[in-house]
Amino acid sequence: MRFIQGLNHETTKLLQKVYKVSKYHQVRQRAQCILLSYQGYTTNELAHIFQVDRITIYNWFNAWDARHFAGLYDKKGRGRHDIFDSDQKEQIRQWSKMHPKNINKILALVYEYFDIESSKQTIKRILKSFQFSWRRIRKIVKSEPDPKVYQERKKALASLIEEEKQGIIDLRYFDESGFCLVPYIPYAWQENGEIIAIPSGHSQRLNVLGFMNRNNELEAYCFECSVTSEVVVGCFDHFCTHLQSPTVVVVDNASIHKSECFQNKLPEWERKGLLVFYLPAYSPE
Repeated sequence: MRFIQGLNHETTKLLQKVYKVSKYHQVRQRAQCILLSYQGYTTNELAHIFQVDRITIYNWFNAWDARHFAGLYDKKGRGRHDIFDSDQKEQIRQWSKMHPKNINKILALVYEYFDIESSKQTIKRILKSFQFSWRRIRKIVKSEPDPKVYQERKKALASLIEEEKQGIIDLRYFDESGFCLVPYIPYAWQENGEIIAIPSGHSQRLNVLGFMNRNNELEAYCFECSVTSEVVVGCFDHFCTHLQSPTVVVVDNASIHKSECFQNKLPEWERKGLLVFYLPAYSPE
């Protein structure tokens, strides 16, 4: 039976400190193992405590005897070596930008150019090391805003926000959205030969139009019909009937907000205390 012996008071204190504060789990384990062995725990008991075999315990003892505190740490170079060097990883990064949706294509290129068979998990780890992440592709607008108009509108909106903070105006943001009332079909565990089924159905799109401020106060209007300029005008007409203070409503440049029907109502809404503020074109942010 083998035990760690000959630990002085300073060594014991330092081992206890390593066991408590080291950021490496394996180092904490090994330091605790040395302490417990010094206290009289057998090799079998230590193997049970740390859920390793007796050979591993002996390896920890040997490393301690040979290198003391340095033996608590793995030697440099241990573990599996990288399959790819830095230049190859950079090439994989470039291929991923050329084929962002197709790891199989990247694997084929790796084999073709490097003669290396790799796995999807390896490619994913390399991409993550470059701060890549798997997320939804975004749609963008087809053009850029006019820089001068953009800055003017941005400054004007900042002024409106400041007036809202001072209680001078009520600043609202108006937009439309839509929802399908048919739920998505979920995945489920199903036995062979049996099928879990839900009735199919059809639902009209539920369109929601709303005026919201920066305090998340929302006045919403729901429709199952198509959203036209007439529908939008009706919402603005109703919203104007209970204004509490001068109000500015921010809208985008959707065609239903720029139509003749909508434009003709602007003077009337202005007399009631509501002004429409247009965001610059092609500025979804």
